[in-house]
Amino acid sequence: MPRQTVVIDYQACQPERCEDGICQAALVCKKKILTQEAPYEMPDTKANMCLGCSECIQACPTNAVRVM
Repeated sequence: MPRQTVVIDYQACQPERCEDGICQAALVCKKKILTQEAPYEMPDTKANMCLGCSECIQACPTNAVRVM
């Protein structure tokens, strides 16, 4: 079975909907696969390091994060 990886839907991602513009999915990521340079900026991902825990999916208020 292929390893799961995180994917961000940048059309759905709206950092302004997160508290203080801070990506909630990036905050809960234990391995810091999701990162955000500054508040209100789009998060970035190091998908090849994803554990597939899915915590980021539950934290994202816009459902812009998926694990595939």
